[in-house]
Amino acid sequence: MLDLRQLRYFVAVAETEHVGRAAEQLHISQSPLSRQIAQLENELGLTLFERDRQRIRLTSDGRVFLAETRALLTHAGRLENLGRRLGRGEEGGLCVGYVPDAMHTGLLPSALRTLRTERPGIHVALYGQQSAEQFEGLRQRSLDIALVQEPPAEDDPDLRSALLLEDPLLLVLPEGHPLAEHPDLAPGDLDGQPWIAVESSRDPAWRDTFVASCVALGFAPDIVLDAAEPLTALGLVASGFGLALVQKSMVRGTAPGVAVRELPWHHGSARLWAAWHRTDLRPIVGAFRATVLEAAPA
Repeated sequence: MLDLRQLRYFVAVAETEHVGRAAEQLHISQSPLSRQIAQLENELGLTLFERDRQRIRLTSDGRVFLAETRALLTHAGRLENLGRRLGRGEEGGLCVGYVPDAMHTGLLPSALRTLRTERPGIHVALYGQQSAEQFEGLRQRSLDIALVQEPPAEDDPDLRSALLLEDPLLLVLPEGHPLAEHPDLAPGDLDGQPWIAVESSRDPAWRDTFVASCVALGFAPDIVLDAAEPLTALGLVASGFGLALVQKSMVRGTAPGVAVRELPWHHGSARLWAAWHRTDLRPIVGAFRATVLEAAPA
C-alpha cells in the first residue's frame, strides 16, 4: 500500500532536484527524507532518481511516476476536503470536468449560474481535461460530471451519457476577401483556397480527416497553417492567412477582421456530451446533472 506521506516527499524531491532543499521545505531533516525515498524505491522495485554529488534527477520511469503521483495527491486532497464538508453536515462540493467547448458555448456558465442561485453554499471545482482523463475521473469518483466532446462507449458498465448540443461549423473568411461578398457559396468556390486547419484532440489523424471531409463535399483545401484551437484559427483568419471552419458559438457577434458565412450544404458540427457515473453517491450530483441537461438548447 502506497504511503501518501512518502509520495509527498517524492514530489518535493523531484521538484527541487535536491534532498537538502526538499527537506527544508518539508521541515524535516535530510537523513530521514533520504531514507523515505529509498524505502519508496525499494517497495516499488523502481529507480526513481539518478544521483550524483551535485543533484539528483528523475529517471524516465520517475517522470512517469511523478505525473501519476501528482494526480493521485490531487484526488486525495479532493477526497479529504469532501470528507470534512460532509463531516460538517454540508452537501459537499462538486468536481466538474470540462472541455473548452463547454465554456464558450455558454452551457457550463449557464448551469453554474443556476447552481449558485439555488445552492449558493456549494463549492465547485473545475478541471479542464481531455475526454479520456475525465472518464477515468468519473470511474475513480474524483469527478462528479464530465462535459466532453464524445460519449463513453455504449457498453461501458459504469458510465452514462447524454448529448447536450451540436454546434454548427461556419465558414470564416478574412474581411475583404473576394468570397466574403458572395451571399451563396458553392463547394467549387472554396476549391484551392488557402485554409487554416483546426486541430482535433479526438482524432490522431485529424488533418487527413479534415481534408477527406472537404474532398467529399467537392473541394480540395490548400492547408497553409494548423491552429491548435478555434480562437487561434480566428486570429489567423483575421490576419489574412486563409479560411477556416469554426463553431458558431465561437463567432457569436462576429470577431473583428473576419466575415462569417453559413454553408447550407455543410452539415459538420462540434458536439458536446455530458457523462456521469451510473451511481450517484450524493443528491447534489444528480441535481446538478439535471441542471446541466436543462441548460442544453432544445
